Amino acid sequence: MKNAIKLFEQQKVRTHWDAKEEKWYFSIIDVIAILTDSSNPRDYWFKMKSRVRSEDGLELSTICRQFKMKATDGKMRKTDVAETEVLLRIIQSIPSPKAEPFKQWLAKTGYERMKEIADPEQSLDRARENWQKLGRSEKWIQQRMTGQETRNKLTDYWKESGIEKTDEFSFLTNIIHSEWAGLSVKQHKNLKGLKTQNLRDHMSEAELIFTALAELSTRQIAETEQAKGIQQNAVAGKKGGKIAKDARLALENKTGKKVITGESFLPPSKQQKKLK
Repeated sequence: MKNAIKLFEQQKVRTHWDAKEEKWYFSIIDVIAILTDSSNPRDYWFKMKSRVRSEDGLELSTICRQFKMKATDGKMRKTDVAETEVLLRIIQSIPSPKAEPFKQWLAKTGYERMKEIADPEQSLDRARENWQKLGRSEKWIQQRMTGQETRNKLTDYWKESGIEKTDEFSFLTNIIHSEWAGLSVKQHKNLKGLKTQNLRDHMSEAELIFTALAELSTRQIAETEQAKGIQQNAVAGKKGGKIAKDARLALENKTGKKVITGESFLPPSKQQKKLK
């Protein structure tokens, strides 16, 4: 199973792929926010369930599910989700000019996922396409994808060594990041003015490179020491992070420039608010 962010007309929709069922589940709140432009999509969803119940006798909650997804405060919280068929039923009850384009987007999303399962390389192409739409340079995209491959190899090792829970992955990631960067993942996001955004999607080329170096070093040290469980992998994480830290400090001493910056790819209006 995997959580991901899909873009519809540059607006984010949190999704969950159930590999066993081979189905996408979509955050209902995110869909309502897009279709209605409501300032309070949660309240809209609550009232909509009551209206459908009284008009059609259908209890929407019984045909929806809940998965933990990252909320606006950065924490994983239970979120109402719906598979494509159920979501189409919900969309029918929402008067919106975006309804038809959204239905087409849903169909395309499902089709593309099936193609990605048959040919995993297509998922990389989709990621590249999304970053291009967001204005990233080819050089940045290549570094981001290389870093993601390094990250995947590390998390694969963690899984094999007994790490299973989401909070354990976050704990180990934060140890590595704090060691090489000198600040936690949360502090780094705050520095860039980020909230729910993915930190790596707003890193500079140098930040991506040092993150990858820290995670590559961590994996190789963990493999050499045959680290098992949370504690041994945490030790490997500190060692791997220190290798990247020493390299960062050496570069900063030579250039006089800081690797860690508050720069991001946020829209100009948000950048100005952050600077204020």
